[in-house]
Amino acid sequence: MLLEFSQERDEVYYSEKLGVDFVEKTFNILQKDSEGSLKQIEVQNLRVIRMLGDFQLHGSVLRRYYKHKEILQSQYFIEVISNFKQYCIDKEYSTVIIGHYTKQSAKFLDYSDSQRITSCNEINLTLINNYIKTLAGYAYKTIELQLCSLRSFFKYLHLNTMTNADYSLKIPMIQSRKQTRIPSVWSVDDLKNHFSLGGKQFSPYY
Repeated sequence: MLLEFSQERDEVYYSEKLGVDFVEKTFNILQKDSEGSLKQIEVQNLRVIRMLGDFQLHGSVLRRYYKHKEILQSQYFIEVISNFKQYCIDKEYSTVIIGHYTKQSAKFLDYSDSQRITSCNEINLTLINNYIKTLAGYAYKTIELQLCSLRSFFKYLHLNTMTNADYSLKIPMIQSRKQTRIPSVWSVDDLKNHFSLGGKQFSPYY
């Protein structure tokens, strides 16, 4: 369907705008979202298009479903997450928080693995910034949870001298917007302005 849509518009190369125009015209997602009638299958269609954008930007498929498989394949990263989980237990976090923090941190490490990062001491601001960019498209609460998880995880890594800096201090604070919409198209300037780790804002759309 996307190929047919592209041919009708004489588009030769994929772009995020093309993907957004496709789902909006084909599934009328924006109107259904504003009416509160958006179905799960239509959200899934949007996610498929967003995966194409992720692959174009990052060279790997993100937003994978982990329900029926382990998130991490690297034994090194598996051990890192296991130790981080014990750290959370020692801090007496609730069972729910421990589950969230370890899962979201594992997703970051899975992304790192896809970017050919093999050790925590290779983590840098560029990697973190690029990962945070992939969160565009998620709901506010989901992004907030992921960023909180990363702050705790990076604090743990720094305390255990596994990173060269305390990157927990660089994770941006998120500002909620009551009027949000899907889908989201980000230009290069948007990404620089909204997702810069040196800034104070993180403006998600869903």
